[in-house]
Amino acid sequence: MAEEKKSNVPVKTTTAAVKKDESKPGFFKRIGKWFREMKSELKKVVWPTGKQLVKNSGIALGVMVVSGIAIWGFDELAQLLIKALLTLAG
Repeated sequence: MAEEKKSNVPVKTTTAAVKKDESKPGFFKRIGKWFREMKSELKKVVWPTGKQLVKNSGIALGVMVVSGIAIWGFDELAQLLIKALLTLAG
């Protein structure tokens, strides 16, 4: 293997200072940029078909009904327990 020659001469690297524009763009330019970015992001969205929408909505409504019934059941049970404790206490 060949040995690499190392020199003791420092290597000069030059980096040009890049000035950033510290000023904020105007209000309407920022609003315009926001709308352009929003439009480009909405193009990436995969929208559900009508059949998928109905199926997912039905599932969501079903879960809400079951949750509501479970909460109602626990509330009734708690109400019965509190009434029983109150009748025993006084």
